[in-house]
Amino acid sequence: MTSKFEKRIKSATKPALLTKYFSGPDFPDEMPATKIAKFQEEALQELITRAYNNSPFYHQKMAAAGVKPQDIGSINDLARVPFTTKDELRGKPWALLACDKKDISIIHISTGTTGGEEIYIMQTWNDYYLNELAPGYPNLFPVESDDICFNALPYEMSSAGLSFHKVFMEGCQATTIPVGKGGAYSTPEKSIKILRDLQPTVVITTPSWAIRLAEAASEASFDLTTLPLKKIWLTGEGCSPAFRERVEKIWGTKANFYYGSLEAGGIGAECDAHNGYHIVQGHVITEIVDPDTGTVLEPGQIGEIVVTCLLRFDTPLIRYRTQDLGFIDPDPCQCGITFPRLFLRGRVVDEIVINGTNFSPFYLEEFLMRMPEVGNWYQFVVKPGNNDKLKVRVELAPGVQPTAELVDKLSSKLEFAVGIPCEFEIVDKLPRPREKTVRVVHEEE
Repeated sequence: MTSKFEKRIKSATKPALLTKYFSGPDFPDEMPATKIAKFQEEALQELITRAYNNSPFYHQKMAAAGVKPQDIGSINDLARVPFTTKDELRGKPWALLACDKKDISIIHISTGTTGGEEIYIMQTWNDYYLNELAPGYPNLFPVESDDICFNALPYEMSSAGLSFHKVFMEGCQATTIPVGKGGAYSTPEKSIKILRDLQPTVVITTPSWAIRLAEAASEASFDLTTLPLKKIWLTGEGCSPAFRERVEKIWGTKANFYYGSLEAGGIGAECDAHNGYHIVQGHVITEIVDPDTGTVLEPGQIGEIVVTCLLRFDTPLIRYRTQDLGFIDPDPCQCGITFPRLFLRGRVVDEIVINGTNFSPFYLEEFLMRMPEVGNWYQFVVKPGNNDKLKVRVELAPGVQPTAELVDKLSSKLEFAVGIPCEFEIVDKLPRPREKTVRVVHEEE
């Protein structure tokens, strides 16, 4: 088996397109914008051609729309290709296949937090390792071979843990600790023991799990700020800047956001300027469309984020509607990276409607987390027929005592900040979920 694997590695070759652009000293986050745009155009043409010729799913979609590969000559032509939606993929494991089943090496499954049947995303060995790792981003991910990376993301079924494990170990040649997130062997208490013993320099986890680990550290009388950390990456859940600031204070280091999904993989990452996600243009083309009409919007306009994966040839994903909301700013960032920046504004399915106005939970979280009396755990409670007031269920910060006066004060402060009536409910303790934390809770009357 070992000799077979060694033979496979030695015989593996990157596609000519990737060798052309990524075999030299340049990385995508160091390339001139004109060069990365040229790569995207060529990659898109190859992707569309292979999808049309090899994927029954995309051949049917494009044929029904009257689109052929030769019609897609530039990124502007991409809008002619039909969207791919979550519902088209649910419960259809082999829907995206553009290769033989025997060539599939890995399959990841959706978490199910958005409801409906599971989505299966699979990749071949060539796509997952050779193609995926061809472009690197040393400026966005400054991880070196002497770093120790504490990977506290889920490994089972989810793509998150293993994807970063691959990047840290294979792409950056760093030491990787596969801690996981709340599995049978990865309790918060054991994770803190590992932190204390191995002294990692990099941590990647979800925002809520960063707080859960901090609670376990406090119980163990371990000060997280004593770790030699140079960076935390937060991903897997939405998070406001105010919540991020709490994480930074507790862990004693800078925390950058990373944005991706099971279906599309990596989409964007923050630099240290914390001014939007730099779109990883070596991997994806990102569009913003009107959620209702599907019309492509101009830079600065808020709409649904649509992603096309450029390096997945055997299981292509083209114009995938993420159900996330955001806008793109093409202006240069102060960090010097030329990638346009993506700003998230919540999810289509998670928006809270109060008095006919839509609110992102992370917009509301920003103001909530600015209140020092409020702890790190909260819920926005939505009830059918009760859409004229925002109900917020919170834990209080340590040492703060619950009183009727405090409830009135918090309600008034949040109402003043967001412009809608607010009602607070103070509880002793909210659940500590091991899966994705749900910030919007739907309750029956």
